[in-house]
Amino acid sequence: MFDNTIKKDRVLLAAVDTGSYDVELSLDELEELTETAGGEVIARVTQKRPSFDSGTCIGSGRLEEMAEICKNEDIDRIVFDCELTATQIRNIEDVCGVFTIDRTMLILDIFAQRATTREGRLQVEIAQNKYRLPRLAGMGTNMSRLGGGIGTRGPGESKLETDKRHIRTRIAALSDELKEIEKRRGLMRKRRKKDGVLTAAIVGYTNVGKSTLLNYLTEAGVLAENKLFATLETTSRAIELPDGRSVTLIDTVGLIRRLPHQLVEAFKSTLEEAASADVIIHVCDASADDCEEQAK
Repeated sequence: MFDNTIKKDRVLLAAVDTGSYDVELSLDELEELTETAGGEVIARVTQKRPSFDSGTCIGSGRLEEMAEICKNEDIDRIVFDCELTATQIRNIEDVCGVFTIDRTMLILDIFAQRATTREGRLQVEIAQNKYRLPRLAGMGTNMSRLGGGIGTRGPGESKLETDKRHIRTRIAALSDELKEIEKRRGLMRKRRKKDGVLTAAIVGYTNVGKSTLLNYLTEAGVLAENKLFATLETTSRAIELPDGRSVTLIDTVGLIRRLPHQLVEAFKSTLEEAASADVIIHVCDASADDCEEQAK
């Protein structure tokens, strides 16, 4: 008999407080993202600086402290709450000796885990390749690392060892395929308009209860978990109102602070569903301390 229990990655969170946003609130969210990806947060490190260090993002003294924490706490991953350059990642790993990713890579990893439809997988692979393309030269062989753990998953991994020209060709091919799917989605929207079908898009921050609301109203049976980004694809279900009118409810992907630009572009089709709806149902978590900020 073998014990197949998967060991969770032990994660150290790091952030530089430049005063541009609430770092503690953002780190709380980063911790949720880490847990969603399957990691366990062991420690958090922050540093107040007027700007990010060009070489290591965080100051050299604090980086030495991080290296000590990694050694003493047996840390598997470092996750930074900002976007890192390839040079910064390499320098941090040289000092700490631990695989390092940033907030964008973490979110892409979650999307890679949870994408189930062809459209979802295409969107994730495009976003991953667009993110990694400018970092290939700086990271060298590091960007081609495969494995089991946060920041190493996803359909784009097998392309990391190819050159930039090959990756650009891949992005173009995936984009063409995605456009065909978006075209079909657009035709479906036009058909609904022509048939006079009313549509209501359920929108809001990630993990506020959008899918739970859809399940309650329509018995759709879609995945609803207390995790960030449990929903990655739009789901449509019809419901009859008390006055006899029929409305199509559309569940959408949740939003998040500082959503990576690559994902805004990749998930444009899901945002179009909300933009073209007759009614937008904005769901908020009234118990959240930053409810108003999430709503904005």
